[in-house]
Formats: sequence, C-alpha cells, structure tokens
Amino acid sequence: MEEKINLSDYIRRTFNLPDTDIKSYSGLTLAYIGDAIYDLIVRTYIVEQGNAPVNKLHKKVVKLVQASTQAKLFHQIEDRLTVKEQAVYKRGRNAKSFTSAKNADIVEYRTATGLEALIGYLYLSGQTDRMLELLSPILSGHEDIDKRP
Repeated sequence: MEEKINLSDYIRRTFNLPDTDIKSYSGLTLAYIGDAIYDLIVRTYIVEQGNAPVNKLHKKVVKLVQASTQAKLFHQIEDRLTVKEQAVYKRGRNAKSFTSAKNADIVEYRTATGLEALIGYLYLSGQTDRMLELLSPILSGHEDIDKRP
C-alpha cells in the first residue's frame, strides 16, 4: 500500500523544515496560509471545469474568494464542524487584524478570517480529506451563492 502524503508534509520533507506544533500558530497565521490554500482550491475547481479565457476564470474565482462570499459559505458548513474545528474557527474570527476587506463589513471579514484559519489548520495538520469534505458542497453549489442568506 502506498503512503498517503499531503502537500504540507511534502513541502516540509523537501525543504527539510521542522515539524511545528500547530497550536503555536496564531489565528491570523492559520488564516494567512488558509487564504492561500482556499484560493488554490477554488482556482483548481474553476479551471478543472474547462478551459476559458483567463479574465473569465478570474471573475469566477474573485466572486468565490471575497470575504462576503466566504462568510456566506461558512454559514453553510458551521453546523458540521467538530468542537475542535469550531475552536480553530473562533481563534481566527476573534484575532485582532489591522486590515479589513475591501468589499465586506467587519462581521463578514471576521467570519471569512475564521474560515481561512480553519482551512489553514486542516491543511497544516494534514486533514486534506476533511478540508475538501467541508468545502465540496459549498463549491459545487456556488452558482446559487447570491441567493443564499
């Protein structure tokens, strides 16, 4: 049987990086990496639907990665989070950030930051399957995003 390896482990091994206790990362650090991973997942999801002009791909991606959309998407999955995942989300949501979103209010921005922290945590802890399990239903139904509460 082949060993299953995730991207973060592969990067650590390739560059000989030390294992770090995820609990030592701040909520904003988790959100920082989570933002990049979420963006990569969304871009992959959009591109794999078929070739299109880059500006059209970009518009679809921007709609899904903006804070207001992330906040709406979070509310679609929040009742499925474990106690640990809820705690990580709250750590990110409650972190004091000195920046704000361009197209979202403070509540949406903090909710999105919490979601990104959760994604960062799941990514760094090697829980790729769980991360995609949570994101799958919201991405596959993204066409209806403007109709969601």
